[in-house]
Amino acid sequence: MRYQPISILSLRSFMILILSCITININFGFLGAPSLQTLSLDGHLSFDENYHAARDFGNRHQFLPLAVLHPKSVSDIATTIMHVWQMGSGSELTVAARGHGHSLQGQAQAHRGVVINMESFSGLEKQMRVHTGKRPYVDAYGGELWINILQETLKYGLAPKSWTDYLHLTVGGTLSNAGISGQAFRHGPQISNVHQLEVVTGKGEVLNCSEEQNADLFHGVLGGLGQFGIITRARISLEPAPKMVKWIRVLYSDFSTFTRDQEHLISAENTFDYIEGFVIINRTGLLNNWRSSFNPQDPVQASQFESDGRKLFCLELAKHFNPDKIDTTNKEIENLLSQLGYISSTLFLSEVSYIEFLDRVHVSEVKLRSKGLWEVPHPWLNLLIPRSKIHDFAKEVFGNILTDTSNGPILIYPVHKSKWDNRTSAVLPEGDVFYLVAFLTSAVPSSTGTDGLEHILTQNKRILDFCEAAHLGVKQYLPHYTTQKEWRAHFGPRWQVFMQRKTAYDPLAILAPGQKIFQKAISTL
Repeated sequence: MRYQPISILSLRSFMILILSCITININFGFLGAPSLQTLSLDGHLSFDENYHAARDFGNRHQFLPLAVLHPKSVSDIATTIMHVWQMGSGSELTVAARGHGHSLQGQAQAHRGVVINMESFSGLEKQMRVHTGKRPYVDAYGGELWINILQETLKYGLAPKSWTDYLHLTVGGTLSNAGISGQAFRHGPQISNVHQLEVVTGKGEVLNCSEEQNADLFHGVLGGLGQFGIITRARISLEPAPKMVKWIRVLYSDFSTFTRDQEHLISAENTFDYIEGFVIINRTGLLNNWRSSFNPQDPVQASQFESDGRKLFCLELAKHFNPDKIDTTNKEIENLLSQLGYISSTLFLSEVSYIEFLDRVHVSEVKLRSKGLWEVPHPWLNLLIPRSKIHDFAKEVFGNILTDTSNGPILIYPVHKSKWDNRTSAVLPEGDVFYLVAFLTSAVPSSTGTDGLEHILTQNKRILDFCEAAHLGVKQYLPHYTTQKEWRAHFGPRWQVFMQRKTAYDPLAILAPGQKIFQKAISTL
């Protein structure tokens, strides 16, 4: 019996040790909280009720951060990142920049880390500065929405050259990917229309960069998926803005004719200012739906057109003009359309203001929000496909895989690779021309049918599996992979440069952990 107290004491000591280890392990990610609270900031950090930072437009992943930074200055961002950098590998804290929350796969989330609310700036730090010289540009904060930039620059009769289809996205967000829309065939993506950046690196350094200054960082950050720095300011190229837009839609039943006309238009010397297309699968009453926004050139023929059950391809075009040049513009459009092989009864036209055209998707957003259909899962799939393989892709995907009606728009249009800068981090397929094919699907919550999340994800996987099996050389846009092996395959021969840039600008892998490209190495001692 005399050994019993010793045994109990030993057991008690052992349990205390185990519980201490568990406590250390559980709180390991939270050790940064007290030290973060000591930071001197113009804005503030919030540690509670941060659920909004664990959600995004994809509505499929939710990772709660330890804290959300609401910066009021670039200094706030730099101070926070430098603090995490100085904590070293003994802390698991990571940092993610969150713009308008339009990521699809949790890319702007930081599990038990710090999310920076890039939209919280105000005052002079956020102020846009428009330069109206021979090479006009606007200096804009990285958390600014493109719609706000459009509204501000239009006051000077100017506008950015290249857009995304949806303007309620932040500058830093789109420039960290590429930024593509129907102007890309002419001007390239948004990352090809930037003169200069201000960036906060993974060490907390605030650096200005351009083609002449810190060029490697400049090119790395553009399309760099947030891996090398957070964009806090961008100098964006501008051009004279038109007042009005002729907005046109025509239909094709033959895919070869559709792509032939698209490729002709993007290469023509005098052409439209915006060229996109989309696929229509098993839609009824299609032209009647368009009548609220478009007018048929021939109402009688249009009324006789039957779209039920047919697979159709829509060419969407826009021509800029000012009211005093309307006659010239109409003649140019008539000449361009005469060169195309669309179904003659399906020519629909509309005349809208420039800002109304560019902000067209927001109209759909308002409608969907009113019906509670905006904040649903969005299992989007965006692919860049070589021109040489687009017919193989279309035959299988549009002919065999997508047999029912689609659960959202399917965009398809070609762009010139020559309009992209190969020094940036953006990854493109082979060939001089490639197509963007974007499956912008929405899933109905709790549905187990063809409009449910599982069905759409299975469909996406079938598409990706086919692309790989057929060796189409496809690259994902807004890519998402879960292993470094997959990322290495995505970047291909450019992986080495990507790794070198990571080592140079974010050696502890603090930034953008939600991309799942690099994992922060944590020392437990």
